[in-house]
Amino acid sequence: MNEPHPFSVEHAFTEAYRRHQHTHPALREAYCLQAQFPAIFLPIRKDDRFAGRIAYKHIGFSPQPHTGGVGYYCDHAALRAIIEAHPLSASDHRAVEAMLDFWRTEETRAKVRAAMPPTLAEALPSDAWTEEPGVVFPLYRMAGANLDYDRLLHRGIPGLRADVTAVRAAATPDSAAFYDALLIALNTLERSALYLAEQADKGGFARIAASLRAIAVYAPETLHQAIQLVYLYTMHATLQCNFGRMDMYLGDFLQHDLETGRTTREEALDDLIGFWRIMPSFEANLERVKFDLRVIIGGRGRRNPENADAFALLALEASDRVRGIVPQLSLRCYTGMNPDVYTRALDLIGSGATFPILYNDDVNIPAVMRAFDIDEAAAEQYVPFGCGEYVIDHRSFGTPNAIINLPKGLEITLRGGVDSITGARMGLSGGSLPDFSTFDDLLAAYQRQVEYFTDAAGEFQALEYRVAGQEAAFLYFSLLYDDCLERGMPMFSGGVRHLGGTYETYGNITAADSLTAIRRWVYEERTIAPEMLLTALDADFEGYAQVREQLLNAPKFGNDDETADAMAVWVLEQVCGVTRAQREKTALDSFLVVVINNSAHILLGKLTAASADGRRAGEPLTNGHTATNGMEKNGVTALLNSMVKLDPTIHAGATHNLKFARSVFTQHRPALEALLQTYFSCGGTQAMITTVNRDDLIAAIEHPEHYAHLIVRVGGFSARFIDLPPETQREIIQRMLWE
Repeated sequence: MNEPHPFSVEHAFTEAYRRHQHTHPALREAYCLQAQFPAIFLPIRKDDRFAGRIAYKHIGFSPQPHTGGVGYYCDHAALRAIIEAHPLSASDHRAVEAMLDFWRTEETRAKVRAAMPPTLAEALPSDAWTEEPGVVFPLYRMAGANLDYDRLLHRGIPGLRADVTAVRAAATPDSAAFYDALLIALNTLERSALYLAEQADKGGFARIAASLRAIAVYAPETLHQAIQLVYLYTMHATLQCNFGRMDMYLGDFLQHDLETGRTTREEALDDLIGFWRIMPSFEANLERVKFDLRVIIGGRGRRNPENADAFALLALEASDRVRGIVPQLSLRCYTGMNPDVYTRALDLIGSGATFPILYNDDVNIPAVMRAFDIDEAAAEQYVPFGCGEYVIDHRSFGTPNAIINLPKGLEITLRGGVDSITGARMGLSGGSLPDFSTFDDLLAAYQRQVEYFTDAAGEFQALEYRVAGQEAAFLYFSLLYDDCLERGMPMFSGGVRHLGGTYETYGNITAADSLTAIRRWVYEERTIAPEMLLTALDADFEGYAQVREQLLNAPKFGNDDETADAMAVWVLEQVCGVTRAQREKTALDSFLVVVINNSAHILLGKLTAASADGRRAGEPLTNGHTATNGMEKNGVTALLNSMVKLDPTIHAGATHNLKFARSVFTQHRPALEALLQTYFSCGGTQAMITTVNRDDLIAAIEHPEHYAHLIVRVGGFSARFIDLPPETQREIIQRMLWE
C-alpha cells in the first residue's frame, strides 16, 4: 500500500476520533475502526493460504496492542524515534507533534491512570514494573478474549447483521447507538473481506479470493471459508486473541468437507498448517503474540466429539509440521478420552515440541466450578488463555491487570514497609523483623501487606473496566460474547455475563520457602538473630556465607516435605483468599489469582533483594508452582506430590513446568505415562513439558546458528532458546532435568 504522506493512517484515525470525539462512544469507535481497516492489512505472501496479515500503526484502537494499551493507543516512543531518525518536512513534523499532544491525554491508558483516586495512586505509584522495585503494579490491557466462533461461523456476517437489526427495532436510544455501531463494524468487516479479495485476485490467489467473497455474502460452507472468516474476524477484534475450542467449531466443517469430497485430509492439513503459519502474522508481530493465540482441543462438553477428535489429531499434526512457538496448542485430557489423541500428543512432546500443553479436566472442571461459582455445564467450557489463566468460553472475561511480587511483599514486611533496594517507603509500616515476638506476628504483618496491595489491585481492576467501558464498546468483542446483544450493552458496560479479573502472583514458592527458613532458624532453633538475618540479606550474604548455608538447608517445597509444603499451601491460600474477597469490595463478579509466571519471574527477581530462602539479590524468583531451581532433591515423584497439595479450587490457573530428557520418552515411555497418569489422578491440574538434552542447551549458547530448532517452555509461553536473553537461558538450564 502506498501512503500519500507519512503516517497517513495515523492521521486518518486521529481525524476520525476528533470528528466524533463527543459522539456516543460506540459510534466513535465504529468510525475509528473504519479508518483503521482495511488500511492496516499487509499484502498476501506467495505461500499464504489465507489473507489477513496486519501491522498495527502507531496510533489506533486495540484491546491489547504491543504498546500496552487498553483501547485507544498512541505509541509515543516509536513515533518520536521515527521522526528523530528521519526528519520530516516542517508541515509533517507539526502534524505529528499535534497528534502526539492530542493523544497524550486522549489514549485510554492515560485516562485510566488519571482516574485513579489519590489513595489508589499512592498504593500503585508506578507502571514501570520491569524497571522499578515494587510489590504491586497495574497492567493496561483487555487480554484473554475468547469469542463465540461457533456463532460466527453458523451465522456469518449476514446472519450477525440480521441478528443486530432484529433487536435494533425495539431498542432504547442508548442501545440503538450501540446496535448502529455494531452494524458499522460488520460493514467494515465485509469491506475488508472484499478489499482483500481484490488484492488476492491481483496476486493470483484465486482460492483465497473466492473464500473472501463467499464469506462477505453468506455463512461459510467449507473448512477453508470457515478458517478465513475466523482469522479475518480475529484480526479485526485484536491481534492477540485466543481461538477457544477450535476442534468443536471447525471439526464439523472438516468432517463435512471430507464426506462430500470437497477436500482430502492432506489438503485439510495443508490448510491448517497455513492457518498456523499466518496466525501470528509472524515476523513483525511474533514477540507481541507469543503469550496468546491459544487453541484448545479435547475436553468434556464438546458437540460431536468424534468430529472434534478428528480435527484434534489434524491440529497435532499441524503443530508437528510447523514447530512454532504459536499457536499455544492445549489439550484437555479426561478419563475416557480418545487414546489416539493422547498418544499422539505425548509423541509430539517427546519429539521436542512444547505443545500441546496438558490440562486435566477431571480436576479442573470441579475446580472451576468452585472458583467461579458456576455449575458443571458452564465449567465444562473453561478455556485457558494467555499464559494459563482460565475463563469461560465467550461467557466470562478476566483480563490480568495487576501483578504482585510476593517476595517483595515479604521483603518490606521484614523492614517496616521500606524497600531495601531504594530505601523508599511502600506499603504499610507495622514494625520490622526484630519487633515481631513470634512467627505468628510476622505472618500477621505479612498478611496485612498482601491485603493492602491486593485491595489496591482489585480497585484498579474495577476502575480499568469502568473507564474502558466509558471510552469504547469493544465492538468486535461485544458482538461475539454472550448477552451483550440481548442486553443492548457493550462488553464492559454491563453486557458480558461474568466480568471478573485475574491477579498474577510471582514468587509464591520463594516467599513460602523464605517463611519456612525464618520460622526454623529465627523462631524455632534461634540460631539466627533477627538483626543478623536482616544484615545478611542487606549484604546479599557477603560475609555471611554460614547464614546463607543455614537458609539453604531449611526445608524446601518440591521434596514432599510436610513442613515446606504446608507453608506453600498457606501462602497460596492467603493470597487467594484476599483476592477472592474483592468480589465483596468491588463490582467484579470474580477476582482470582493466577500463578502463571512467564519470564516476569526473572525480571521481578532482578528488582528483589536477597530472600530468606537463600536466594541472592537479583536472582530469579520461582516459576509458577514448581520448586526453586536445584532444590527439588528427592526426585520427580516428590516434586509432583508437593505440587498436588496446592488447592486448584481457589484460583484461576497455575503453571507446572517440567523438563524431561528425551531419553525418558524414548527409553522409558511406559514409566513416564504411568507418572503422568498418577500425577493427574492425584490432583494434578496441568503440565507444561519441555523435552530437551542439557548438552543441546549449552551448545546452543555457544553455537546458536545450529540450534534454531530448539524450542523451550519459558513459563506461560514457549520460545526458541536462541532468541531468549542470556539470563533467561541460564535460568532454563538451571531447572531440574529429569532423566
